[in-house]
Amino acid sequence: MQTEPKTSLVGEEYEVEVGPVAHGGHCIARTPEGQVLFVRHTLPGERVVARVTHGEEGARFLRADAVEILSASKDRVEAPCPFSGPGKCGGCDWQHAAPGAQRRLKGQVIAEQLQRLAGLTPEHAHWDGTVEPAPGDKVAKGEVPAWRTRVQYAVDADGHVGLRKHRSHDVEPVTHCMIAAPGVSELGVEQRDWPTIATIEAIAATGSHDRQVILTPKPGGRLPIVELDKPVSVLRIGEKDEQVHRVHGRPFVRERAAGRTWRVGNGGFWQVHPKAADLLVEAVMQGLMPKKGDMALDLYCGVGLFAGALAERVGDKGAVLGIESGKRAVEDARHNLADLDRVRIEHGKVESILPRTGITDVDLVVLDPPRAGAGHKTVTHLASLTPRRIAYVACDPAALARDLKYFGEAGYVPRRMRAFDLFPVTHHVECVAILERAAKQS
Repeated sequence: MQTEPKTSLVGEEYEVEVGPVAHGGHCIARTPEGQVLFVRHTLPGERVVARVTHGEEGARFLRADAVEILSASKDRVEAPCPFSGPGKCGGCDWQHAAPGAQRRLKGQVIAEQLQRLAGLTPEHAHWDGTVEPAPGDKVAKGEVPAWRTRVQYAVDADGHVGLRKHRSHDVEPVTHCMIAAPGVSELGVEQRDWPTIATIEAIAATGSHDRQVILTPKPGGRLPIVELDKPVSVLRIGEKDEQVHRVHGRPFVRERAAGRTWRVGNGGFWQVHPKAADLLVEAVMQGLMPKKGDMALDLYCGVGLFAGALAERVGDKGAVLGIESGKRAVEDARHNLADLDRVRIEHGKVESILPRTGITDVDLVVLDPPRAGAGHKTVTHLASLTPRRIAYVACDPAALARDLKYFGEAGYVPRRMRAFDLFPVTHHVECVAILERAAKQS
C-alpha cells in the first residue's frame, strides 16, 4: 500500500516568539500548531516572521529563516557583512548579534549540552560559564574580527568565487569575506574568475609569510596558470585519486606556535584562528601541570603541537607517545619533533593503535578528537590507564558532553573547564576540560 507523500512546508511563513538558543547557530520557536522551528538569523526574545527552509507536515521539526524582525533584541546589530542574511552565505551564524552577546549565546549552548548529555551543571564542570575571546578579538558592535587563516571557497557555474549557502551546495558569490585573515584576503582570490575550478582553499600561515592555495578542478577541467596578488604555493586535488599534488612551491606551510616552527603539509589540520594554537597549549599545560619524568599520551595529535609542548616539560627521563590517523600529518609530526628523541609518533586510528601499544598506565593524556568525539570505547580504555590528569580539547560541545558522561562512568570528573571563542561570528566554540579521578566515596 502506497503512502501519500507528505506536503512540503518550504516557503510557509509563521509569526513566532523566539525562545532559547540551540546548538547549531539557531534559536527555537514553535508554529501555531506546535511544530518545533529551528530559526536562523534571530535572537532569543525576538518576535519574527519565520519562513520555512526545510521540512514537511508531520516532521519532528522544521528549519526556518527570520525574514522580518517585528520586535528586536537589544543584542541585535545590523549585519556588517553584505553577504550575510536569509538565503545568503551560510558561513557566519551570528553576524546580527553584538560580540558580547555571541559569547553569551555560546556559553548558554555549552551549559545546555553539558546538562542534557552529561548531567553536569557549570559548577559540576568547574566552569565559570564564560566564553573567553582570543587576544585582540574584542571588537565594537558592528565590527568583525578578521581571524580565519583558512578559507574554503566554492566556485559557481560562471566561475565566480563564493561561499556555500546554509545546508546547500548553492554558491553565494562574494567579493570579500570579512572574517578572512589579512593573509588570505591579500591574495585576491575573490577578485578573479576560476571557470575550470570547483573549490579553492586559501591558507595564510601564522608566524611566517607562507601562503598556499589548494585547487580542486571541475571534472575534466584544466588547471589555470595561477597569478595572485602575493607569492603563493599551489597544490591541486587529483580528479582520479583525490590526493593532494604539488603544482608549484612548497607542499607545506610553516606555522609558528609554542616556541617552535611547525610544518603542516597538503592542507592538513591546524587551528584556524591565529591565536588558537598558543592559547590552547597554554590552557592544556596549565591544567595538566606536567612534571619531569612523566609518561604522556597525545591522541589525535595532528602535526604534534601538544606532543611537542609535553616533551619540553617532561624532560629527558619522560616520554610522549602521539597517535594520529592522517599519514601526512604523521610525517609532519615526526619531522617537527625530530630533535626530541623522547617523542614517538604512531600512525593509525586511536581506538586501534592504543590497545596494541601494551601501555598499561600513563601519567598524563591530551586528546583533541575530531568533531564526533572520542567515544565510549576509547574513553573507557583511557580511564583504565589511570592517568593523573586528562586534558580534553573539544571543538563540539555535544561531543564533549557525551564523552564527559563516559568519563564520569569510568571514574573521571572535570576539575577545571574553559571555553574560548576561537570562531567569532559562527556558532562554533572550543573547550578545554581538565579531568581527574573522582574522590572515592567513604
